[in-house]
Amino acid sequence: MLTIEDLHVNIGDKEVLKGINLEIKDGETFILFGPNGSGKTSLLMSLMGFAGYDITKGKITFKGEDITYAPMYERARLGIGMSFQRPPTIHGLRTRHLVNMCARDEDIDIESLASRVNFTDFLDRDINDGFSGGEIKRSELLQLMAQKPDLVLFDEPESGVDLENMQLIGKVCRQLLDGRINAEPTRSLKEIREQSSIAGLIITHTGYILDYVNADRGQVLYNGNLCCQGRPRDILEHIRSNGYQECIRCMQ
Repeated sequence: MLTIEDLHVNIGDKEVLKGINLEIKDGETFILFGPNGSGKTSLLMSLMGFAGYDITKGKITFKGEDITYAPMYERARLGIGMSFQRPPTIHGLRTRHLVNMCARDEDIDIESLASRVNFTDFLDRDINDGFSGGEIKRSELLQLMAQKPDLVLFDEPESGVDLENMQLIGKVCRQLLDGRINAEPTRSLKEIREQSSIAGLIITHTGYILDYVNADRGQVLYNGNLCCQGRPRDILEHIRSNGYQECIRCMQ
């Protein structure tokens, strides 16, 4: 699904990613841990093609296509979707209209999708205008549900979310990754999971999202470098016990 080879990225004169190598297979969910300022969001923004993230070396391949320097809209059309940690407020554009623009299918039932994230009352409000942290996350999930991406990038989905919203957000994240959002209701969960090829890359600081999603592999990103590959829950427990300082010691 996604291959990153020796990726180096600068923001201005500062190198924020220093030779990232990562592969995510079809149907695989990958968790990326790391302290604040380690380069996690910079990686997702580079994968999505945002301006200001200057790729100085390396290659990004998505579904067999080189997208290293592809524009953002091309990546979205190919099937990459992203949920942002802090998306902007957009005055004058209703959430309903944005969801409609994100939709892969013309006959999308926005009301039905919105009801799954308890968002119907917000559809005719300007995007993120006065929304709480949980409401912003639910808006982001609704856009992804409409887009039906093949690769979902989650930037700290648990950040700024209370417990009640976290349960809903975690449940919908899992449904997106399992391929259940748009599956036929007559199919069993086992069939849906076996046939789904949706991949996910989730970055987290706290690891709370692991209470809700099934992750296959994980790594730690520290100071622009990847380290400590293993089972996500094992990595999380190690971080909780020893902090990220142990990762620094290993790298040294």
